Amino acid sequence: MYKLFAKNIELSINADEGFISSLKIGEKECCIEKCPIFTARLRDKNGECFYIDSTKSKITSTSANGIVYKDFGKELSELCVKIAITADEAILWQIAVDSVPCEYAVEWVEFPKICFPRLIDNDVHGGKILFPYNEGMIVTNEMLLPRYEPEYPSSGAYFMFPNMVCSQFMAYLFEDIGLYIGAHDPKRALKCVDFYPENGGIAMQMRLYSGADFGQRFETHYPIVWKACSGEWKSPASIYREWFEENLPPRVVPTSKNTTLPKWYEESPVVVTYPVRGIHDMDKMEPNALFPYTNALPILNKIKESTQSRIMALLMHWEGTAPWAPPYVWPPFGGEALFNEFKDALHKNGDLIGVYCSGFGYTLQSNLIKSYNCEEKIKKENVLEGVCHSPQNKPELGITCSPYQRYGYDICPVSGRGREILDEAYTPLFDSGVDYAQILDQNHGGGQYMCYAREHGHPPMPGEWMTFNMQQLLSEWNNSAPNMIFGCESAAAEPFIGNLLMSDNRFELNYAFGTPVPLYAYLYHEYVRNFMGNQCGCPFEPRYDTLRYRLGYSFSIGDIMTLILAPNGKLMTHWGTHDFENAPDMELTLTFIKNMLKFYNEGAKKYLYSGRMSNSPEIKCEEITIPLFRGSDFATLPRLLSSCWEAEDGKTAYIVVNPENNPVTFCIGNESYEAPPLNALLIVR
Repeated sequence: MYKLFAKNIELSINADEGFISSLKIGEKECCIEKCPIFTARLRDKNGECFYIDSTKSKITSTSANGIVYKDFGKELSELCVKIAITADEAILWQIAVDSVPCEYAVEWVEFPKICFPRLIDNDVHGGKILFPYNEGMIVTNEMLLPRYEPEYPSSGAYFMFPNMVCSQFMAYLFEDIGLYIGAHDPKRALKCVDFYPENGGIAMQMRLYSGADFGQRFETHYPIVWKACSGEWKSPASIYREWFEENLPPRVVPTSKNTTLPKWYEESPVVVTYPVRGIHDMDKMEPNALFPYTNALPILNKIKESTQSRIMALLMHWEGTAPWAPPYVWPPFGGEALFNEFKDALHKNGDLIGVYCSGFGYTLQSNLIKSYNCEEKIKKENVLEGVCHSPQNKPELGITCSPYQRYGYDICPVSGRGREILDEAYTPLFDSGVDYAQILDQNHGGGQYMCYAREHGHPPMPGEWMTFNMQQLLSEWNNSAPNMIFGCESAAAEPFIGNLLMSDNRFELNYAFGTPVPLYAYLYHEYVRNFMGNQCGCPFEPRYDTLRYRLGYSFSIGDIMTLILAPNGKLMTHWGTHDFENAPDMELTLTFIKNMLKFYNEGAKKYLYSGRMSNSPEIKCEEITIPLFRGSDFATLPRLLSSCWEAEDGKTAYIVVNPENNPVTFCIGNESYEAPPLNALLIVR
C-alpha cells in the first residue's frame, strides 16, 4: 500500500493492482470504486487503437516519489509508464510514457482517475460537481448531461479544453468539503475535462492529449493538482484563479490597462442581433423586412433613443455566399454598396456594426441555399490538402452543422493550404471597417478541431501544438485588423482570452444540465468581457417572458446586454424562435436596459467593467420557478440577480438587479433592503 498525506487529504494507492483504494478529505471517504490510476490510448500507423491501463500491467518499482509500470503485452513489452506523486499542501501528480515503439504513438492519457459517489440527485449521500463548461455550472444530476466521446471528426459540443470547456479544472463538492482537480499547465494543451457514471460512482476524467509523434516519449511537464477545498464553488475557483493570475496566457492584460481596446468596449453598447434573410436558421433564405440593410435603421434608432445607448447591429444571414457556410463570407449579401451604406449610416450616428462568421468549416454544400455548392472548387483548388485528417490520415466530412445548415469539411489552420484558404476568405472582412466579428462561430471557445494528418507540419496526435497554433493565428488576425474586436461561439477559452475579447457567453444553456454559476466572470472578468449572445438554445419555455431576467443576469456579471430582433420589429425571446405570439414586452425591456445603463454609468462601472468578482456571501431573497423545455422540469431561481465585486481602488460593492416591475426585498446578512422595480442597487461595503 502506497500512502500520501497533504493538507486535509489522506491518499492510499494499491500500487500492485494499479488503483486508488482510498481518498479521505478530513474524515470523509470519497473513493467508492476501483478504477485504474491511468488509462492510455496508443495508435499504430494504420490508425488502430490500443489501450493500456495500470490494472493490466506489472509494477516494476516504487519509491518515495512514484511508481513504474511495465509489461503491457507482447508488442508493447518495452513500454513503461512512470508516475510521480508528491504531497505537501496538495497532491501533485505527473506521468510519463517511455520507450514507445516506433510504430506506435501515444494519443492520450487519462490520469489520475478516481470514482466519487454518484451525484446528490441520484444518491442522497452524493455531492455535486463544479464544471467549467460554457460559463460554468453546478451539476447535481449526471443523467442530464449527455456523454460525448471526443473523436474525429470533431464536434463543438465535446467537453474539451480549450473549447467549450473554458478552464483546466473541475471540483467534486460535498456540503462542507470538496476536492479541487486542476491541470496547472501553462501551455494549456488539449484536454478532455469530463465526468461520467461508472461502476456505481462518478469517474472524474482528466484526459491529456499528447501531441506526440510515433515512437516519441510523452511526459507532463506540469502537475495535476488535487487539493482540499470547501463545498462552496468559489473555493476551488479561487485555487485556480490564483494559479491563472501567476501564469497569464499571451496578450492577456487587465481591461483597464489594455490600450488596444476601443472606447465602445467600455461604454457597454446594446447589441442588437437579427437576420437579413429568413426569420430562423432553417427558414427559406429570402430577404426579409430588414433588408436592404438600411431598413433596420428606424428600429435601431428607436432602441437607441429608448435606452439612451450606443447600438451595435450584429448581423446574421448576411453572407453573400450562404448563411453559416464557412469560410467564405465576402462580399455581403446584396453587395458591398448596400452593406457600406448601412455601415456608414451607423458610424455617422455613433453606432457600431458586427457580423457573425462560421469559423473553420469548409462548405461542400449549403442546405439553406441549394445553389451554393463548392464540389468543383474543392477538387480544382486542392482544398482537401488543407482540411483535418482522420487517424488513418484521410480527410472525411465533418459533423458540425450537418445535416442542417451545411455539410463539408473542417479546415486545419496549421497546414499551408488551410492557412491560404483562411487568408483568402477573411482578408476582405478585415479590410471592411466592421467593428466586431464573431469570427469563430461554431469553433466553441476559439479552439481548432482535431487533426491527425502527417503532412501538415504538426505532430500526428492532437495536443499542445493546437493551442500554440491558434494563439499565433489569432494574434496575426488581431494585427491585421487592429480596429476590429474578435469573438467566438461560447466564451473564449482561457488561452485565447487575449485574442477574442468579446464572445457570446450564453449562460442560460447550462440550465439544461444544471445551474449556471458565474465561474467565467469570477476567473477572467478583469481581462475580458462578453455579451449575451443570441440566446440560441435557451431552455426556458418561450410562453414566459424571461428576457429581462436573462438581461439582468448578464448585466450583473459584467457582460453586455443583447436583444434579438424579428423582421417585424418586435423582440424575439431568443434566436431560433418560430412563434412570435409570446414576444417579450418591448417597452418594459427597453426601460429596464435604460435603467441598467444609467446605473452602470453613474456608479457601477468601476465594478462591472474592470472589477474583480469577490468571494462574498450571496444575497438572500425569494425564489421563482421557470418551466424548462425538458418535460415537466422547472428551474428554481433567485428572484433578484446579484454579484459582488472589488474595484481597482479596493472598494467592494454588491450589485443587485431587479428585472421585475415591482419592488423586491432581500437581505445581506441581517440587513434588509428593497430593490426598485426594473432597476438595480449598488451597495458599497
